[in-house]
Amino acid sequence: MKLAMIGTGYVGLVSGVCFSDFGHAVTCVDKQAAKITALDAGQVPIYEPGLDDLLARNVAAGRLSFTLDLAAALKGADAVFIGVGTPTRRGDGHADLTYVYAAAREIAHAMDGYTVVVTKSTVPVGTNREVARIIAEEVPGAQFDVVSNPEFLREGAAIEDFMRPDRIVVGVESERAQEVMAEIYRPLSLREAPIVWTGLESAEMIKYAANAFLATKITFINEIAALCEKTGADVQAVAKGMGMDGRIGNKFLHAGPGYGGSCFPKDTSALARIGQEHAAPQRIVETVIAVNEATKRAMVDKVLDLCGDSVAGQKVAVLGVTFKPNTDDMRDAPALTIVPALIGRGARVHVVDPQGQREGAALLPGVVWDDDPYEAARDAAAVVLLTEWNEFRGLDLARLAGVMATPRLADLRNVFSPEAAREAGFAYVSVGRPAA
Repeated sequence: MKLAMIGTGYVGLVSGVCFSDFGHAVTCVDKQAAKITALDAGQVPIYEPGLDDLLARNVAAGRLSFTLDLAAALKGADAVFIGVGTPTRRGDGHADLTYVYAAAREIAHAMDGYTVVVTKSTVPVGTNREVARIIAEEVPGAQFDVVSNPEFLREGAAIEDFMRPDRIVVGVESERAQEVMAEIYRPLSLREAPIVWTGLESAEMIKYAANAFLATKITFINEIAALCEKTGADVQAVAKGMGMDGRIGNKFLHAGPGYGGSCFPKDTSALARIGQEHAAPQRIVETVIAVNEATKRAMVDKVLDLCGDSVAGQKVAVLGVTFKPNTDDMRDAPALTIVPALIGRGARVHVVDPQGQREGAALLPGVVWDDDPYEAARDAAAVVLLTEWNEFRGLDLARLAGVMATPRLADLRNVFSPEAAREAGFAYVSVGRPAA
């Protein structure tokens, strides 16, 4: 198949590269010349484990290319995927569909015969019908079908998720378009990946409902963690006991400083807004959003309590600022709430993150970036573990405590046991667990 992918951000680039690895001829399109030049040179603009090697392999095989020219990419294409951003719109919390609709207009004038127009971006219910309306209005008589094919990629594990998905969701309304989509995903049928064929609205809703449910699981266990701290229970034991129930499952039951990233914050916000617009308020989702923000702020209080309620003039080392490990994504990361709050209280914050500085340098003004956690902790009054990178899981706690002015550790990901931290000499707090 010949495919075009509009957008070389996270969704578009990962999807385009993986489709090319299926054996399809894929052309990725972007408006930013610098981005296309970098990709042509093999430079990947995002950090995703394994993506650079996969990209290079498929470029070398002649299956993957990059261009600024949409018309050239669409010449003879069987399908074009819209993989542009849908950020939260300022003011009302809705998804900003500016880029999606702009892509639809450009596709209308660039299509070369019958084309399946596939929306990969996360979009509110009704968006695909509007995409179809826009194309038909721009070019009356155009031959096309619109398909909703939302992505379910975890940052840090996106290639594995694409190649071995739990399911593929395809919202489609014509047999011809369904045949095209079946052929595009045929390589996965050999792995028996299930395809959920549904209508446009259902496909759009599946994406939002899935992300909102996962965000709810995270927020639920964080509220339980706060209760565990008051009652002497251990949230890790509670989560284990819950997760062994097959109806619940153990994923997304890890207490911490709240969810962030490119999906959960904007998708829960958009779903709440969709509910309001359709007079079907999503009360649970609205509460999840509020509780998640409160959880982030509560982490600041936890650090301050550990430090005797004051960090003024003191050095604080923060380990990890990306919203999760194995990504450079800083969008809505808990660090964006916690670190500025510590600086606002007078702390001198030193940060270590394997991939976070590229985005974090602009988002966290006033911090000092270090490469080594022990150097960042030297003469510090506290260490705050915010992102559970593997580099931090293996820290020598005794060595870390030994270089600090006051050995205090706020382990906001429950990486270490309270007993091990105490034995190393730390005053220690974690999330939802009793003191050692």
